[in-house]
Amino acid sequence: MSRAKGNLAEDKACRFLDEKGFIIVERNFYSRFGEIDIIATKDEVLHFVEVKSGLDYELAIQNITPTKISRLIKTAHVYMKKNGYENDFELDAIVVTPKKIEFIENITL
Repeated sequence: MSRAKGNLAEDKACRFLDEKGFIIVERNFYSRFGEIDIIATKDEVLHFVEVKSGLDYELAIQNITPTKISRLIKTAHVYMKKNGYENDFELDAIVVTPKKIEFIENITL
């Protein structure tokens, strides 16, 4: 996927989260382990959100592999240490397709 398509999907995901009451803290946080697309808060919980897009849900969700989740966890820990954050957090995913946006909470290995 091109960076432009990725940015469009992330913009849609940010609007979706905003409509659901999340506060966007940061976008495209990088560490040596990888990137987190969106970092947001809601109800005192920090959400690290991976955004995937595709023509359909199955094609998009297949790109969230165990390796990707492991890198997200490591990058989340870097972010929390860098920012002195010690409260609750979770890893989530948003799948953007031409017809809908799907929010998946608490993705795990």
